[in-house]
Amino acid sequence: MYRILKKVITFCVRLAYRIIYHLIPTQKHTVLFIAFHGRGCLDNPLALYEYMDSQERFADYRFVWALKEPRTFDSPRTRSVKYLSLSYFFWLARSKYWISNCKLPSYILKKKDQVYLQTWHGTPLKRLAHDIQISSDAKFYRSGLNAQEMQSTYDDDVKKYTYMIAPNSFCTRVFQSAFGIEKERLIETGYPRNDILINADEQKKQEIRARLGIPEGKKVLLYAPTWRDNSFVAAGYTFELQADFRKWKEMLADEYVLLFKPHYLIINKFSETEELNGFLYNVDASSEISDLYLIADVLVTDYSSVFFDYAILGRPIYFYMYDLDSYREELRGFYIDIYSDLPGDIYEDEEAMLKDIREGNFDRERLSQFNARFNEHEDGHASQRVIDIVFGEERS
Repeated sequence: MYRILKKVITFCVRLAYRIIYHLIPTQKHTVLFIAFHGRGCLDNPLALYEYMDSQERFADYRFVWALKEPRTFDSPRTRSVKYLSLSYFFWLARSKYWISNCKLPSYILKKKDQVYLQTWHGTPLKRLAHDIQISSDAKFYRSGLNAQEMQSTYDDDVKKYTYMIAPNSFCTRVFQSAFGIEKERLIETGYPRNDILINADEQKKQEIRARLGIPEGKKVLLYAPTWRDNSFVAAGYTFELQADFRKWKEMLADEYVLLFKPHYLIINKFSETEELNGFLYNVDASSEISDLYLIADVLVTDYSSVFFDYAILGRPIYFYMYDLDSYREELRGFYIDIYSDLPGDIYEDEEAMLKDIREGNFDRERLSQFNARFNEHEDGHASQRVIDIVFGEERS
């Protein structure tokens, strides 16, 4: 009964929004921020918000965050509204600027005088949108949409973009084919969320270690795998852990502790065992991953795009792809040659990977070449470049 009532209320709110949105005047100096459909103050929108809030030239601006769990802010000009509430739809119509890192639903309406900055949320390894190579009658696993239906959800959102961030020249090319967006609307600036990787000082890193309870003298190994398209339930994606953390502890615990952070789309929880206490730290899937990058001495991932950002730090990256054959053939496919273009080696054998981590076997020249190709704009000033472009005319 509750679900039915919730659907009815949501339908009524959306209908009212469609009827009256054009009657609500746009407020010139108001910016609405949305990250991962309201999961928190995160990612590129957070970096841009923090930059704007620190700049005197935006002193007369109002900032609004759409959050599933609204919160209060220290800044008096910042407020939050509950994502998908009546207030959320009001501020969609009221705000001159939208800054979002995720695709907005097709029922969202944009006025001609509104500016929509789509930051996106990563340099892609896996193919996206129009670039996913499947037959026209195939269905996507969880959504049940066919290729044309899936692509139309992107097309509807893309046509509303005023700007879309491309963090590098690779994405400038890929986003044009994946999203069907003209090059003129892409701003190649680097990613605002990566500014902290350049600018954070040692005190910031120590604060993060202390908050997470990382022991002094221990190195940090971050394991950040992604979700699989074909592993899901009605509520979201699931992940079957294929890592034997007992073995990881046996081989690495003298030197490392392990931070395990699954992708934010993964909904199942991972239990902790007393045997792994003091070695394994489970990190909430919706937490800000840049904090973890800063303190991680080593990254282990699979097909997640996290390695593009982490590579900026110049630290070792290992790819644990235990299901490589099935993933490559049955799911989306890749944009790059994973055997020659990745900044680290691929491992299907867990023990071989752990041995190389323990012995420090890693090709840093390969990482340098990767950064020259994919992180050419990451200098700690991406937020400033984005804001100068998007708000340049407003300030002139």
